[in-house]
Amino acid sequence: MQTDPIADMLTRIRNAVAKAEASVDVPASKFKLALGRLLVAEGYLKSIDAVDVEGKPYLRIGLKYGHKRSPVIHSIKRVSTPGRRAYAKAEHVPVVRGGLGLAVISTSRGLLADREARRNNVGGEIVCEVW
Repeated sequence: MQTDPIADMLTRIRNAVAKAEASVDVPASKFKLALGRLLVAEGYLKSIDAVDVEGKPYLRIGLKYGHKRSPVIHSIKRVSTPGRRAYAKAEHVPVVRGGLGLAVISTSRGLLADREARRNNVGGEIVCEVW
């Protein structure tokens, strides 16, 4: 039984990047789709599409690579887990790798990048960090 579907998605992405695969399929959910769209908008993923695999909804995530097939995602990790939630007020939203990385924050306005959360002066649950 899968207890943390978001951690599973991030692990699948991490493993696919380590193998230099072009894409990876993850079981679909609205939250995962929103997270994927945010990572595409921030330039960490190439694409995200909804597909059916054997009659079940999946998300096909296109991974992005730079010069000489070097991965754009160096690290992607879950911060807030079901057993230990991590929240941050607007003034304490973390800066990842001195601003070179990205913290994904789940706010009352939806999923936001750390810069957007600071700009809109909203806090929330720290979902994950990417750099």
